[in-house]
Amino acid sequence: MTGGDHNTITYTLALIQDDNNNNLDILNKIQAAKEIRKLTKTCQKFRRQFSEAIPSLVSMLKLPSFDAKEAALLALLNLAVQDETNKISIVDAGALEPIVTFYNLGDLKMQEHATASLATLSASTVKRSTIGASGCIPFLVEVLDQGTPQAKVDAVMALSNLSSVKDNLTLVLKSQPIPYLVNILNSSKKSSKISERCSALIESLVSFEEGRVSLTSEDGGVLAVVEVLERGSPQNREHAVGTLLTMCQSDRCRYREPILKEGVIPGLLELTVQGTPNSQTKAHTLLRLLRESPYPRSELEPDTLENIVCDIISQIESEEQSGNAKQMLADMVQVSMEQSLRHLQQRALVCTSEVSLK
Repeated sequence: MTGGDHNTITYTLALIQDDNNNNLDILNKIQAAKEIRKLTKTCQKFRRQFSEAIPSLVSMLKLPSFDAKEAALLALLNLAVQDETNKISIVDAGALEPIVTFYNLGDLKMQEHATASLATLSASTVKRSTIGASGCIPFLVEVLDQGTPQAKVDAVMALSNLSSVKDNLTLVLKSQPIPYLVNILNSSKKSSKISERCSALIESLVSFEEGRVSLTSEDGGVLAVVEVLERGSPQNREHAVGTLLTMCQSDRCRYREPILKEGVIPGLLELTVQGTPNSQTKAHTLLRLLRESPYPRSELEPDTLENIVCDIISQIESEEQSGNAKQMLADMVQVSMEQSLRHLQQRALVCTSEVSLK
């Protein structure tokens, strides 16, 4: 650290930690908070050096001045980025209560800053229960519906983080986020990060009956998940097939038809060949559940994937869906044969090499 850096830190800390709250001192504090925000934007060294400013910045969040609130919140946001110790200190200093009140200010910019702060703070696993209990979850769900595009991204991230705690997941479910998550899925690229987080959150929520009912009751809800299964990133597709499998395993008779109706078979067939290992396993299991009888055939008619799919195809009323599924099955068999041939060729090369070495 240079002498100039040391002097800047000392001077800025002195301004921010001044106990006086007259107009001139508040203006000085605002300038100091802006300086902290600038210096800590990309520098981990400064995040450590300014960590002792956290209690004073949290106190600024409670001042009547809107500019003071905004400057302090943005400084705290940068202090929390990639710094677990600062995240914990910010929560422990009492920042959550004023941050939650910012949602009632009627200012979209402040709402966006508050949501970004909660997304960053919730990355700390040890503080997720505390954050969930602060009353922020209903506001985050409201942001999914009415927030700016960036605020929606941050709200999904915050809710996804918080939902790793069971009590928080129950609070999320009570706020009824699924209609808004479906809207975000429909308006986002299926391979995007926000789509992946939405899918992960929906997968968690359908572990509850209220979540399953909400998804199937929402117009286009199941279809949105099926489209992610077809066109999402590998991890996103895994969340989507996990969602549908959870639903079918919970009540096959109730959810089988809504899933089949959305043309899920082609995407499932592709997953059995090209998905992640978990996706492949889940896709096979779901295909078995979607057949008319979930029980294996006799030994004369083995329970092969082809037989399972043929059973399902025979029950699909739509000619277009049935044709797509049949074509996908043919393509899947072709891909499987090509993979088997490549495997045999590789084995032959290995064997030839071993013979040559001998």
